[in-house]
Amino acid sequence: MVNILSFIPTDKWRRMFRIIRQNGGLFKASYKMWRFDTLKEGQYVGCDANGNRYYMNNNYMIGRSRWVEHNIKYRWDYDATHITSEWFGWLHYKTDKLPCEDSAKHTLLCSSQAQRWLLPFEENMTGTNEAYYPYSTTRPKINIWDGRAVYNRND
Repeated sequence: MVNILSFIPTDKWRRMFRIIRQNGGLFKASYKMWRFDTLKEGQYVGCDANGNRYYMNNNYMIGRSRWVEHNIKYRWDYDATHITSEWFGWLHYKTDKLPCEDSAKHTLLCSSQAQRWLLPFEENMTGTNEAYYPYSTTRPKINIWDGRAVYNRND
């Protein structure tokens, strides 16, 4: 006689409940699912200056085993420019060392001499109203045609 419980994937259900428990319960897990479109379980690795949290789970396939959960202050407007440069290399598998373990980056970030020239992280403002547009002091060689000038005659 065949046991009916052998057909039920109990390991999948246990893993699902473990992931929900690790993500803070049913409500927080559903909020993370709504915000990030995925739920993962993993080891907390570190946090950057923006408050982004970095995780790792080597049981996932490469390319999906390291991820970032962006700070809540970004809401749904988070993008790749919010990842600081010291975490970028680790997140994209350029190095296996964390920024706190990499001696070159650690001395750059922690020494007082390096902080004089090292600027703090800034968000990329391209495409927003705060984007940088250079001011030109020369007259343009090509004039932009304005169709309204033709129709505004008062003859």
